[in-house]
Amino acid sequence: MPHLFPDLIRTIAAFVVVLGVLVFFHELGHYLAARWRGVYVEAFSVGFGPVITSWYDRRGTQWRISWLPLGGYVKMHGQERPEEVSAEVRASWKPGQTFHEKSVTSRAIIVAAGPIANFLLAMVLFAGLFIVVGRPVTSPVVGEVLAGGAAARAGLLANDRIEAIDDAPIRSFEDIQRIIVAHPLETMTVTVRRDGADRKIAVTTEAHEVGGHQVGLLGIRGGTIDYQPLSIPAALWGGVTQTWTVTAETFGGIAQMIAGQRGTEELGGPLRIAQLSGQVAELGVSNLVSFIAVLSVNLGLINLFPIPVLDGGHLLFYLFEAVRGRPLPRKAQEYSFRAGIAVLGGLFIFATWNDLAHIGLFHWVAGLLG
Repeated sequence: MPHLFPDLIRTIAAFVVVLGVLVFFHELGHYLAARWRGVYVEAFSVGFGPVITSWYDRRGTQWRISWLPLGGYVKMHGQERPEEVSAEVRASWKPGQTFHEKSVTSRAIIVAAGPIANFLLAMVLFAGLFIVVGRPVTSPVVGEVLAGGAAARAGLLANDRIEAIDDAPIRSFEDIQRIIVAHPLETMTVTVRRDGADRKIAVTTEAHEVGGHQVGLLGIRGGTIDYQPLSIPAALWGGVTQTWTVTAETFGGIAQMIAGQRGTEELGGPLRIAQLSGQVAELGVSNLVSFIAVLSVNLGLINLFPIPVLDGGHLLFYLFEAVRGRPLPRKAQEYSFRAGIAVLGGLFIFATWNDLAHIGLFHWVAGLLG
């Protein structure tokens, strides 16, 4: 058992670092936007619960670090509506610096700034990685040939480097996937380099149905990852494109889950993040930075969902307010927030159940009872 403690300590430390960075930059977006729009910020907290340490800056904002690192918040001055607080509280408000008296555009900017900060963080982290270590590219080398697949039948071997498919040059494993997916049940000429010589091999792809249409399959898994050096301008642009790619893939995966084309067992919560944080931290700093960037995109995207309580829900309310010329009735907002809390609570329970199943807790309990 003692050998488990270093792994546990690393997992906890990595989890705190990962969530701390994500929460800090998300809330920093809200904070900077509030400052820009002239709203006084009373408190900036990373984490919930009892405060570990706190201090005041020269503007009077209290900065807090709390025990539970599962989120954070920015407390803005006059965030409540005037009718929701007492006369004494209203009398203490600083004229022109309260959140509620700002225009709907300013309030929307402040709310949207949190998710935007997460996307910007991902761009910066990806760009930094590309500058320091290069862009990771999965080399077009066959790592494994799946038994009974199209590649196995054609005679492809592990460590074959695929140079071209039907004379189309191949520079990465993603090029192979892109071409094969578009050509189900077709015979293609695959040029491979084996033992220092090029060989041409005829391969008839297999087909698999996805979303009502067929996609091609070759039956191989990728091998090693190469790092492609990039200039600073190319790395900066690469940070933008990589963030967009991760956003599109995340949104696509969620859409597939909703449509029933993808299993919901992939949906994870804090326990899964903690487990992955420890595993990725063991692989090195660059892998941990890349993991934070991917999670930052996920956090930004999820917060934009039009669910009351989330930033996207607030933005939806502001859209209604802009169209109607006045806020939604208080009762409508109250019931919407209750529904949003119920939805998020259900998702949290479901994700935690998936996490517990993923780490094998239920099998372990069943083994004890059996």
